[in-house]
Amino acid sequence: MLVFAAGSTLAATVAPARSAAAAATVTTQLPRGVVPTHYDLAFTPDADKLSFTASVKIDIDVAAPTRTITLQAADLTFAKVEIAGPGGAKGGAAKVSVDAQAQTATFTFDKPVAKGAHVLAIDYSGKIYKQAAGLFALDYDTDQGKKRALYTQFENSDARRFIPSWDEPFFKATYDVQVTVPTGQMAVGNMPIAKSRDLGGGKTEVTFATSPRMSTYLLFFGLGEFDRATTKVGDVEMGVITKKGDLAKADFALKSSGPILQWYNDYFGAPYPLPKLDHIAAPGQSQFFSAMENWGAIFYFEYALLEDPAISTQTDRQNIYTTVAHEMAHQWFGDLVTMSWWDDLWLNEGFASWMEGRATEHFHPEWNSQLGAIGGREYAMGLDSLATTHPVVQHVETVDQASQAFDGITYQKGEAVIRMLEAYVGPDAWRDGVRAYIKAHAHGSSTTDDLWVEVERAAGKPITAIAHDFTLQPGVPLITVDAGACAPDKDGGGKTPVTLTQGEFSRDKPAKTPLAWRVPVSAQVAGSSTVSKTLVEGGKGALSVEGCGPVVVNAGQAGYFRTLYTPRAFAGVSASFAKLPAIDQLGVISDAWALGLNGQQAVTDAMDLVMATPADADPQVWGKVASILTDIDGMYDGAPAERAAFRKLAVGRLSPVFQQVGWTAKAGEAGPVATLRATLITSLGTLGDADVIAEAKRRYAADKTDPAAVPGPLRKPILAVVGRNADAAAWDALRAQAQAEKTPLIRDQLYTQLASAADPALAAKALALALTDEPSETLSANMISTVAKLHPDMAFDFAVAHKDAVNGKVDAASRTKFIPGLAKASADPAMVGKVTAYAAANLPAGSRGEAGKSVASITDRIKTRKAALPQITAWTAKKG
Repeated sequence: MLVFAAGSTLAATVAPARSAAAAATVTTQLPRGVVPTHYDLAFTPDADKLSFTASVKIDIDVAAPTRTITLQAADLTFAKVEIAGPGGAKGGAAKVSVDAQAQTATFTFDKPVAKGAHVLAIDYSGKIYKQAAGLFALDYDTDQGKKRALYTQFENSDARRFIPSWDEPFFKATYDVQVTVPTGQMAVGNMPIAKSRDLGGGKTEVTFATSPRMSTYLLFFGLGEFDRATTKVGDVEMGVITKKGDLAKADFALKSSGPILQWYNDYFGAPYPLPKLDHIAAPGQSQFFSAMENWGAIFYFEYALLEDPAISTQTDRQNIYTTVAHEMAHQWFGDLVTMSWWDDLWLNEGFASWMEGRATEHFHPEWNSQLGAIGGREYAMGLDSLATTHPVVQHVETVDQASQAFDGITYQKGEAVIRMLEAYVGPDAWRDGVRAYIKAHAHGSSTTDDLWVEVERAAGKPITAIAHDFTLQPGVPLITVDAGACAPDKDGGGKTPVTLTQGEFSRDKPAKTPLAWRVPVSAQVAGSSTVSKTLVEGGKGALSVEGCGPVVVNAGQAGYFRTLYTPRAFAGVSASFAKLPAIDQLGVISDAWALGLNGQQAVTDAMDLVMATPADADPQVWGKVASILTDIDGMYDGAPAERAAFRKLAVGRLSPVFQQVGWTAKAGEAGPVATLRATLITSLGTLGDADVIAEAKRRYAADKTDPAAVPGPLRKPILAVVGRNADAAAWDALRAQAQAEKTPLIRDQLYTQLASAADPALAAKALALALTDEPSETLSANMISTVAKLHPDMAFDFAVAHKDAVNGKVDAASRTKFIPGLAKASADPAMVGKVTAYAAANLPAGSRGEAGKSVASITDRIKTRKAALPQITAWTAKKG
């Protein structure tokens, strides 16, 4: 366990844009007084032996004489450490002391190192890993046999596995990188190649151009048998890099990224500052991340970047776009301006999540992507309404805690809070504030309040207090709505008075005293175009809403809060549900469902909205309906008679919609319709629809002889239905297909479906298979977590019984989260004790956040099923 010292003093030279006083507040693990300014790295990887040798010369500034210098290092072996003073004056060799637990190395010199500039020279060696941490290897099949490629992954704290360094975001420096590689392989870095020299003997020396000042976690290197395609966007060379033969699959990403770059240049008011920007696709997976924003060299696992017509869906296409937009936003928010410490991680992730949505709405309005933000907000509220939540800005003390900070609060709640604040101050003022923030902190570090200062100045409107309420404290506000009688006016219109009361939406502490928020609230009468706004303060608020009729609160769904209507007010909204805008339909049904499960509203209110959803509702609204119905189906484990009755009703609700959409795509149909088709096939397969299951199996069986049987956009949903409903023969057939498949995207999907079987015996076979060498090294963990979706108790018990082997299949950043997280979907009270015991025996006290979340999820699920299922069962019986 690492111990971080809050309130450490760092030399102001670390980030010139910040004052010495500001620097003094930044958390650091390291002793103060020595800071890096430049790294000159030369290394030689040996992919076959999974090792590398290296030497680095680090320019450092020493604030006061010292005999010791401590920096971060993990799994590195030191051969020689020397220091030279100004003008090359020798300072002597150092004795090296390594603290493996703290991940540090301390160099002790015979004589004090004088104040001033010095060069620290280190010869060392290290490991190449097989999971995504540090410098790592990924193996993949080709028609020519097995191939191996190398990549790096340093966020959040794994650069120290590759280079002894000040491996914390506040310590920015420039980098010169030189590497000796096998001739004929492509080397990729943050910067373009400055020169290349043939060394003979099958080796080539590659030197990259000097990088801008950046944090260690943004450094990147890749090596392999790659293809690269480029296009010019102004002065920037935009590229995509894939393993050989896959460039065509990256075409959508390449064509999308150019307009995004130009739009971001304008939005941020600062042009992208590097000469090139590569998008690099790699086979494999991670339990921690799908893509990483290394400056100038963004890394993606293939499923996040490549569009393969043999298997990619419309959802995949949209996810590729949003992922590219997300990672490119980081080139400013995270790379150009970096949070000072992991407490403010949301400045990177929440902002990039919001920006991906803005870019998608701008360039692809046909996707109606703003509706997707409601799903993200719902996910965040699900986490944020449990006692295990945390503020958006949270204090981080250890590497494990930094890894666990990459969650739905940081990403989705962060995004939702930005949407709310942007709506409050207006999009132009928000953009102007962001531009000023980027200008003020470019090439330096910042904290959250630095952003609020600039936005408040640009808006001329106080937002800091509101922002603090939503970022410095956890939880979800609850706005209770009571609408009075409309007062008609002489023009035939009128105004409807609305009383607003602020509480808190808590799923596991119903009696807690609510926290206080200043909540921006908007409302409008259903069918009206006039929106009324107010700020609820001190727990109370009121609105006079233009028009007569049912009042929808949180109109447009920009607010981060739950809306609870009085029964009379809800009756009016429910009666008008079919006429509401799609985004408000999503908001109203989502609130009703969450509040119903929590016992604060009749759960049947949400069920009535399911039945009231019009046939021509937006496909994403129908996606929410399908999600609610499949969630309920999952609650009926162990109650076959009740499940059968519910399934009859659920299939009857979704089947007519699927009949309209059909199995076959229509020419020119909208992207959301294609997504709904895949959603309904999967949902109806989950609900046991005999017709859909039979047709999916028929198409799967016909795939070898009929090219039209399984079109690419339907391959995943068809495989999902076949895999879930597989018997032993079908499971063996899927496995044989997986063993023969050479394309990683398709192969990984086949192994994933082997792990999705509802049959417990087949799920057990998948768990055993996951720990063999048959799946790829990075796919095993995904198979185990896929089993956990339907069989959480089995997956957790298996992982605990094979703890060391399972942890060996998980990247370092996920190891404190992976095994405890497998239990989240359980409804067995015994699992609470099991997870708690596992955490106590295997995890440091400060690294048990994921275990706590699993316990909270299990407890909530048990409570919810006990309270909600009888109501749903009675409602189902009444409906027929």
